[in-house]
Amino acid sequence: MKLFGKKRAQDGVRSRQNRTANGGEQDKATHRVTLDLSRAKELAAMLASSRASRFVEITDLLAGLYLYEWDRLSAYWPEENREDVEEMMRDICRISPQRWNYWIQLYDTRRKESEPKPRWKRLGKRIDGNAESPAPIPSARLENVFRIAEKVSPFRDPRPRPEKGGPNANALPVLTSECVLLCIAKFMSTDAGKKLHQSGLNIELLERAVIDPKRSPLR
Repeated sequence: MKLFGKKRAQDGVRSRQNRTANGGEQDKATHRVTLDLSRAKELAAMLASSRASRFVEITDLLAGLYLYEWDRLSAYWPEENREDVEEMMRDICRISPQRWNYWIQLYDTRRKESEPKPRWKRLGKRIDGNAESPAPIPSARLENVFRIAEKVSPFRDPRPRPEKGGPNANALPVLTSECVLLCIAKFMSTDAGKKLHQSGLNIELLERAVIDPKRSPLR
């Protein structure tokens, strides 16, 4: 069953990334992410929050990638296997088609709420009796995925951090969805990683996409 439409955002590096993978400040960042991966991470955090978890797990990020990027990432599986792979992904991520619709609608609502509002709409003071819960942070295993991806990614953001100076000083690796998916499937000894590796995922094709300069997120 095909759940995903053709419309999707183009890859791009977030020009104003104020948070790192663990929610820290920009000067503590160890990598940057493409726009698509950023949105998948937002969905993953929402999934973690829905079960009141303090941590975003690898399966949450896989769910975010599946919900947001399946239309593109499905190309790394044989066409005849894709329906079975979708069932496997929904099983790994515990997502039914109904839950898929729910999360897409909720994500769209949250995204619209986060967009800058005209000044006249911000004049009123908001009264909220309950303090907002802290956002979940990546688990140790998910942090390890990002650390591996930082080493695997061939792309670097040339913008230096201010305190270092210099034209290429301390350039940060740029992570793509393909790079993260590759690291989960190939380098992580987890049930999700093993299932991905055994699902017919074309690791060689995915590796080529990760290092292909024509697909550079900086272009």
